[in-house]
Amino acid sequence: MKPNELNDLSDDALLAQVRDARRELFGLRMKHATGELENTAALSSAKRDVARSLTLVRRRGLDINSTTTVRSATNG
Repeated sequence: MKPNELNDLSDDALLAQVRDARRELFGLRMKHATGELENTAALSSAKRDVARSLTLVRRRGLDINSTTTVRSATNG
């Protein structure tokens, strides 16, 4: 997903995106480990997607381990 698209997502949708990106990365790692993965460049792309999403989550001050969105006192 492009950075501009991530910026437009709501907090809940962004957290769902992180979950989905991590799930996809896990699946790709499993396929790579079993020798089923043909496009190994997809691993790098998936890692970047996770990193982009997590960067935006941290920038917004969201708690990724919680089901509710919590902002820290310093980020307002």
